[in-house]
Amino acid sequence: MAFYQRITGLPFAGFVHMKKFLSLFFSLNKFSLTFYAIIFVVLLFMAKFPFLESIELKTYDLRLLSRGKLIPSPHVVIAAIDERSLNVEGRWPWPRSKLARLVDILSRDGARVIAFDVGFFEPDQASGLKVLEALGQRLRLLGIDEHLLESLMEEERIKLDHDLALASSFKNSNATIVLGYFFHMSPQSGGASISPHEIKKRLALISPSQYPLVAFKEGQEDYFFPRARVPQVNIEPLCLAARFSGYFNMFPDSDGSVRRMPMVIACGSALFPPLALEAARHFLSHTQPIIEVDSRGIKDIRMGEKFIPTDPQGHLLINYCGPPKTFPHYSVAEILRNNFAPGAFKDKVILVGATAVGIYDMRNTPVSPVFPGVEIHATVIDNILEGRFLKKPGWARIYDLLAIILLASGAGFMLACTGPLKGGISAAGLAFFHLGLSYFVFVSHGIWLNVLYPLLALSMVYTLVTAHKYFSEQRERSRIKGAFSQYVPSQVVSQMLKHPDKLKLGGEKRDLTVLFSDIRGFTSLSEATSPEIMVSLLNEYLTVMTGIVFKHQGTLDKYMGDAIMAFYGAPISQEDHPERACQTALEMLDALAQLNEKWVMQGKPALDVGIGINTGYMMVGNMGSRQRFDYTVVGDAVNLGARLEGANKSYGTNILIGEATYIRIKDRFTCLEVDLVRVKGKNLPIRIYELLAHGPVDPALGQSIKMFHEALELYRSRRWDEAGRMFANILQNTPRLRVAEVYVKRCKYLRQKPPGQHWDGVFIMDAK
Repeated sequence: MAFYQRITGLPFAGFVHMKKFLSLFFSLNKFSLTFYAIIFVVLLFMAKFPFLESIELKTYDLRLLSRGKLIPSPHVVIAAIDERSLNVEGRWPWPRSKLARLVDILSRDGARVIAFDVGFFEPDQASGLKVLEALGQRLRLLGIDEHLLESLMEEERIKLDHDLALASSFKNSNATIVLGYFFHMSPQSGGASISPHEIKKRLALISPSQYPLVAFKEGQEDYFFPRARVPQVNIEPLCLAARFSGYFNMFPDSDGSVRRMPMVIACGSALFPPLALEAARHFLSHTQPIIEVDSRGIKDIRMGEKFIPTDPQGHLLINYCGPPKTFPHYSVAEILRNNFAPGAFKDKVILVGATAVGIYDMRNTPVSPVFPGVEIHATVIDNILEGRFLKKPGWARIYDLLAIILLASGAGFMLACTGPLKGGISAAGLAFFHLGLSYFVFVSHGIWLNVLYPLLALSMVYTLVTAHKYFSEQRERSRIKGAFSQYVPSQVVSQMLKHPDKLKLGGEKRDLTVLFSDIRGFTSLSEATSPEIMVSLLNEYLTVMTGIVFKHQGTLDKYMGDAIMAFYGAPISQEDHPERACQTALEMLDALAQLNEKWVMQGKPALDVGIGINTGYMMVGNMGSRQRFDYTVVGDAVNLGARLEGANKSYGTNILIGEATYIRIKDRFTCLEVDLVRVKGKNLPIRIYELLAHGPVDPALGQSIKMFHEALELYRSRRWDEAGRMFANILQNTPRLRVAEVYVKRCKYLRQKPPGQHWDGVFIMDAK
């Protein structure tokens, strides 16, 4: 119990409850698991769990994107304040006289509706009225006739007042002008200090565009609709000149993507439409929209013979036609220069808005993360004019519930009658059927059916039923695996459980890498140290070193007292087994250095190790007697690895590797050629190397290694005087290369007792 609490941090009662839960899980049958999974998913569906809802939104986006591009309505055009317009006409905002000229040009070309997705909330700061007033003041001081001066100033005031010029263009336009504005939805968003009188005044300016008729049933109120605090309207002269307006508020979903347009916002005692709907209704000969409300919320919005489907709160799903610039775009700079084909705007809805990124009217949408807000309004107008709506009718929720129940029940029934494989194939078939049906209904009828929750129910049933069967069958095998893993590597146990036929004597010949590690002077150290301390040191040492072997997915063959034998590349095949073994050896030395530092501080002795690594073909498998066998490796390559471990004592090294290993790792590790040796019983000599580091070393050590190899060539060329001096210098400059001391002694010995003429520089390794 104490161990459980230390590991989990939970009270023991939690462990008891977990055991009860697992017992209950295994006591249920497949049909009970299916039933509980359906209930669980239905509860999630009813609760609208935010994370799952966001995933369903992404499936909606995928359906919209995979459907492809739609041909936009020919009646909708965008007059874009784009990057070219800013470059030609200057930084935004422009003098409103330019927009007045834009209205005049569009009107002359026959535009039916001109809607502005920009606001005129403050007087035009670019007008020259302030300069005119200052000039008039100075002329009065000079004694100019007051009556004449006022008459002249009034004439110039009309010319310089850009707001008045824009209002005049609105009044003189043959097109219907629709202005855009926005609502402050809460005191925190702005307008907290605006007086009731000012709010009433602002509502009066936009009242010509409010919904004229709202049919409430069963005494319902307007609490279904989003309610705003106060509108941020355009300046009064423009409102009076244009008369009609619509808001451009948008409410993104939880993931920040705009999928819906609010078609109704309540403010004061009235309901107001968005810019897109107001523009569409004036295009359709000023058809009056009607809202019908029942006990569930908005039932529908009608505009003549057109029905606009919304959810109960009045939100319309936006049926995006495609990526940005799906609708025709005309640069305002080109329009102001009459650089367009005559009649391009005749009998069309013209939306004036910003598409330049610098003006920051960009929205995240299902079809693009950077989508101009003006094109969203164009899309809604297109949806209304063309009657192509996406919708989620009330019956769709009933279908979603039935799909959850039927798909999960079908999967549970098939799993009960078949195995996991056939049941999984059948469940996948059900899933693809539901996906195909949902996609077909979406593309052909514009109806959004839920994809996530039915698939979640199906996958939960498959997972629970399959897991129940698997764990029920595997509990006994798991106990066996846990017991055997104490004696042999867990990979071997897994291999045996997967392939019981391998539980026999014998093996196979494979290319592997073997690693031997041994503590130097362990016997002498044991005699000088108390058994308790020695056992403690050895246990800690073996624990750390074994962890490093397992870290690099080595197979721990056995402990031989203080020695470790491991191999790489079996039972799990590893292409890089030489590199794994070398990395293990280097990390063993680093870990031992840290252990020694700690032990010395505790008054305990420090340890030193020798490691031998060799790569080659060896027999691997279960070897021993019929009563007991081990998963191990044997062969000449294994024997050489063991001899290399022992040879570290002779050369003063810590890690020696064979030539076959060196060839495989030389591009990734730094090594020092130590000697050319002939193993007892073999005729051909092999080169052995000291493994120094993973990757390149510092320049000083690299230079010493180069000098060592040059000295080694001198040594083998019988130039022992020169070689001896170079080895001595290397030893003095780089004490780390202790093998140089061996060659200093050899050179001295060979000078005194030169070998015969058949001497080839090969050292006979006869020690084990």
